[in-house]
Amino acid sequence: MIVKNTDFGWELIHQQAHGLLAVKIAMHWNSAKRPERWVETLVALTEHDDGQEPWEGRNHLTSAGAPMDFRIEEYAVGQARRMVEIALEKSRWNALMVSKHATFLYESLADQSADLNEFLEQQKQNQKTWLRQMKLSKKEVDYAYAFIQWCDALSLILCQGLIPEYGRRLEISPGPDGRIYYIFQRPDQTVCVDPWPFESAEFSLQIEAHPLQQLRFKDDAELYDCIQKAPIEEKEWRFKNE
Repeated sequence: MIVKNTDFGWELIHQQAHGLLAVKIAMHWNSAKRPERWVETLVALTEHDDGQEPWEGRNHLTSAGAPMDFRIEEYAVGQARRMVEIALEKSRWNALMVSKHATFLYESLADQSADLNEFLEQQKQNQKTWLRQMKLSKKEVDYAYAFIQWCDALSLILCQGLIPEYGRRLEISPGPDGRIYYIFQRPDQTVCVDPWPFESAEFSLQIEAHPLQQLRFKDDAELYDCIQKAPIEEKEWRFKNE
């Protein structure tokens, strides 16, 4: 989950909703610069954070009983394995993208767990095998995954409310073309990305968020029930080229 503390309690956005927002961003990308295997790449993008723990016990709560933001969750080898397995049931390209994402997320933590290190070594071998089997070039694979990473990064910036105030610029991440992209917001609240990578000169993006007034929960069942009963807020951003 993506969790923000607010003056009324918590604002919660599901990881799956964040993935959907990333796909919405991707759909506006300049069509002439789309990665290969476009549909499969979009599927990988929308599912790149799937496979979360079930809503039981205290899987989604901190020790204090607050909704757990994804940034303070420890690595979950089981989730990462499920994520790759689900992707592979669709296609090797889908699995390749998701496997590269898992490697990106966890490589710096490899020395913390033998199980995690084994998983990462397996993924590196899988990636080589799938690349060879599909006769893919490293260049086209790297381009597609960099695109996924860029859309993922922009989606997270929006979900976490990280766009700076007063027109200041925030780096998104290097795009698949190697260029550095920045996001900023104008006084009229329109959002711009510089350089502009999108097909249209203006468009809007939306995501559903759950405002929760209860601060602490005894278990996942109580949190889940509160989410289901909470009102749904549709957050929207209007993107506009300079």
